[in-house]
Amino acid sequence: MNLVDTSGWIEYFFAGPNASFFADPIEKPRELLVPVVCLYEVFKKINVVADEARALQAVAQMREGQLADVTENIALSASLISIHHGLPMADSTIYATARSFRAVTWTQDEDFSGLPDVNYKPARTRASSRRPKGRG
Repeated sequence: MNLVDTSGWIEYFFAGPNASFFADPIEKPRELLVPVVCLYEVFKKINVVADEARALQAVAQMREGQLADVTENIALSASLISIHHGLPMADSTIYATARSFRAVTWTQDEDFSGLPDVNYKPARTRASSRRPKGRG
C-alpha cells in the first residue's frame, strides 16, 4: 500500500519537476491510501492557485484510492509522532495514517526525511509558473 502526502499530490497535479516520482503510486489507485487531510490540503491549494473546478477534478482523482478517515487511534498516534519527530499536525496525521495501514509514504516534504517507510525525494524548483494539469 502507498500513501502520497500533500506535497506529492501538488507536485503531480502541477506537473512539477518531481511529478514522475509520484506518478507510479498515484496511477495505481488500488494500492493507494488517501488520508482525508490530504483531500483538504490539495483542494485548498488548487482553489487558491487555480479554481474550484480544477480542485474538484483533483479530488475526484484522489478519491479513486482508498480514503482514510482520522480515527481515534490515528489521532493519538499522530500526537505521539508529533512529539517524537517534531512533525506538524497535518504531517503527523498523514504519517500516522500510513503507519496504521502499513503503507509507504511518498513525499518531497523534508519533514518526513529519514523516517521509516518513507520514499523521500527532495523538492526541486523550476522557473516557469505552475498551473495544475488537467485530467484527461
